[in-house]
Amino acid sequence: MEKLSIPAFTFATKTYCLLMKPGIIFGNVITTAGGFALASKGHFNIWLFFITLMGISLVIASACVFNNYIDRDHDKKMNRTKNRALALGIISSQRAILFAIALVAAGVYLLAFFANLLTVMIALFGFFVYVFLYSFSKYRSVHGTLIGSVAGAVPPVVGYCAVSNQLDLGAIIFFVMLAMWQMPHFFAIAIYRIEDYTAASIPILPIKKGVPKAKIHMLLYICAFMAISSLLTIFGYTGYAYLAAVALLGIAWLWLCIRGFKCENDQVWARKMFALSLVVVMGLCIMIPFST
Repeated sequence: MEKLSIPAFTFATKTYCLLMKPGIIFGNVITTAGGFALASKGHFNIWLFFITLMGISLVIASACVFNNYIDRDHDKKMNRTKNRALALGIISSQRAILFAIALVAAGVYLLAFFANLLTVMIALFGFFVYVFLYSFSKYRSVHGTLIGSVAGAVPPVVGYCAVSNQLDLGAIIFFVMLAMWQMPHFFAIAIYRIEDYTAASIPILPIKKGVPKAKIHMLLYICAFMAISSLLTIFGYTGYAYLAAVALLGIAWLWLCIRGFKCENDQVWARKMFALSLVVVMGLCIMIPFST
C-alpha cells in the first residue's frame, strides 16, 4: 500500500477543510455561543459549552459539504467558487457524500449523548432546511434567501436549548432576531458579488428586483432586527448593557444602510454593509454573557 507523502496529506487535509466552509462554521459558532450564554444566565457549564459547539460545528460542516455537492455544477460558473474541490473534481462526489454523512453522524452523537434530544431535533431541522430546501430553492426562487435565513438562525437556538432543554420565548426571540439579521447580510453579499450571482443564474432579490428595491428591504429588515433584539431586554433575558449595544450597533448599521441610497458605488457600499453586519452580530453575542 502506497504511503501518502506529507505534502499530499497536507493538501488533502486543507481540501477537506475548505469543503466544510470554515468561515460559515466560525460565524455559526459565535451565534451558538451567544444562545448558550443567554440560556446559562451566569451559570456556565464549560464542558457542555464545548461539546455543544463541537456537535453543532460537525452538523454545520456536514450541511456545507452536502451544499458543495449540490452546487458543484453551478460553482463552475462563478469566479468565487470555480476552484472548489468538487467543481474541479479534486474530490469525488462519493467521497464527499461519505464525508458529509460521517460528520453529521458524529455531530448528532455528541449532541444526543452530552446535551439533549431537543437539541438534536433542532440541529437536524436546520440541517434539513439548509441542505434540502435552501440548496435547491436558491436557484429557483427569489425567496431562497428567506429559507436560508431560517437555517442560519437555528445554531443559536441549538446553543440555547442545550442548556435549557426547552423551546421558550427567549429561544424564539433569538431565532427571529438572527433570521432578520441574515436578510440584509445576504443581500449585501449578493450586491457586491452581483456579477457572480448573475452568471450562476441565482434569482436573489438584488438581481431579480433590482438593487434599489433590495436596499429598501435591507432597511426594513434592519429596523425589524433592532426591534426584535430589544425584546430580550424587555422580557428580562438580558440587561441594559445589551440593550445599549443593540442601540449603538443597530443605529450604525441603519445609518450605513441609509447612506446606500445615495452612494456612487453599490459594490463598495455593500462590502461595508457586509463587514458591519458581522460586527453587529458578533458584538451582540459577546455582550450577552456580560448582560444576563
